[in-house]
Amino acid sequence: MPPKSRFTRLDAFAKTVEDARIRTTSGGIVTIVSLLVVVFLAWGEWRDYRRIVVHPELIVDKGRGERMEIHLNITFPRIPCELLTLDVMDVSGEQQHGVQHGVTKTRLRPLSEGGGDIDSRALALHAQDETATHLDPSYCGACGGATPPSTAKKTGCCNTCEEVREAYAQQGWAFGRGEGIEQCEREHYSEKLDEQRNEGCRIEGGLRVNKVVGNFHIAPGRSFSNGNMHVHDLKNYWDTPVRHTFTHTVHHLRFGPQLPDSLNKKLGTKHLPWTNHHLNPLDGTKQETDDVNFNYMYFIKIVPTSYLPLGWEKKWVGFRDEHHAELGSFGASADGSVETHQYSVTSHRRSLSGGDDAAEGHQERQHAKGGIPGVFFSYDISPMKVINREEKSKSFLGFIAGLCAVVGGTLTVAAAVDRALFEGTVRLKKMRTKDL
Repeated sequence: MPPKSRFTRLDAFAKTVEDARIRTTSGGIVTIVSLLVVVFLAWGEWRDYRRIVVHPELIVDKGRGERMEIHLNITFPRIPCELLTLDVMDVSGEQQHGVQHGVTKTRLRPLSEGGGDIDSRALALHAQDETATHLDPSYCGACGGATPPSTAKKTGCCNTCEEVREAYAQQGWAFGRGEGIEQCEREHYSEKLDEQRNEGCRIEGGLRVNKVVGNFHIAPGRSFSNGNMHVHDLKNYWDTPVRHTFTHTVHHLRFGPQLPDSLNKKLGTKHLPWTNHHLNPLDGTKQETDDVNFNYMYFIKIVPTSYLPLGWEKKWVGFRDEHHAELGSFGASADGSVETHQYSVTSHRRSLSGGDDAAEGHQERQHAKGGIPGVFFSYDISPMKVINREEKSKSFLGFIAGLCAVVGGTLTVAAAVDRALFEGTVRLKKMRTKDL
C-alpha cells in the first residue's frame, strides 16, 4: 500500500472497497437511463451555446447630418403619368418640386385593357425626346412671357414644351394644354394628353431626404410655390371629359434598405404584434374612390433602427465613425450592419367637398372643405433609436457551467433513485422472509 501524502485527509471523494459494492439490475437500468439523459441534456446545452439571439436596445438617436432613403412603388390605375407630380418638402425648408431623379414612371394601359405596362421612363431634367436636336443651333424659343428657367439646356431660352412648362411653374402661372405655344404645338403636347387620358401610372423608385419631419405627396399638375403656399396647376386635371380619380395601390413603401431574409427569420416569421416589427405596414394597401375631388393622407411615425450582426465591430474598426453621416443614406455598411427604419401608420381619407361620414355610420365626423386631390405621406422621426444586436445566447464559460450542472445534477438524481429502489427491494425481501 503506497504511503499516504499530506493531501490524503483533504480527499472529499472517499473510495469504497470493490468487495463491499453491490451491483443490481435496477442499478444498471438507472445508469443507462441517466447516461441517455446526460447525453440529451448536454446536446441541448451545446445547441443553446451555438444559438444566436437578437437583443433589442433602446437609446437616444444622436446621429447628425444623416439623410434617409424612401423606397416606394405605387400604382394609380385611373390617372395618366403626364398629370402626376411627386413633391418632397420638410421643416428645414428644403423642397423638391417635381422630383426628377431616382424615380421611374411607368405608363399603364386602361383597366378595360388589362392595365399592363406600356413603357417606362426614368424622370430626368432633359429626356432624350425633349432635346430638340432637329432645331437650328441658333434657335432660341420664347417662354410665353415668363422668365426662362435656370434648368434650360440653352441659357435664356425655352426650346422645348417642358422648358416652357417649367418657366410657367417658376412664375406661378397655370399652363393648361399649351395652346398657342409654339414649342408645345410642335411637340403635339395636347394630343399626347388626349392619348393618355384613359391610362394609368405606376411610380417607383427612391427618394433621399433629410432626416427631419417632412412629407412627400403625389398630386395632379405641375407644382410651384406661390409665396408661402405650395400650389399645383390643376387645369388639365379638371378640364377633361374623363373622370380621373386617385384610386391607388401601395405595393411597397419602406424607409431605408430592405432587410435580408436571414435576418427576418431571426426576428420572427409569425405575424404577431411582437414579431412583425420588420414588416412594412403599408405594403399591399389598396384604396378606391369614384370621387375626383378626393384626398388620402398617411401619417407615418418612423423609428430609426440598427441591426448589428455578430462580430460586426471586429470587421471594420472605425468605419462607422468615419462614415457616420453616410449610413443614414446608404443603409447597409461594409461591416455587415444595417441602418434602416421601422414605422407605424395612421390613414385618413376625405372628400375635398366637405361633408361627413354618415355613409360609414359616423355622422359626427365633419370634413373641412378645400385642398389638393392626391395621396399625401407625412412622416415624423422619433428621437429614440432601436438597436437589434446579435449575440450568443451564452458564453463558453456559461456552457461549461451548464454542462457540469447537467452531469452532476443527473447523476445525483440517478443515485437517489437507485438508492430508493435498492432500499425498497431489501425491505420487500425482509417482509417476505418474516411471512415465511
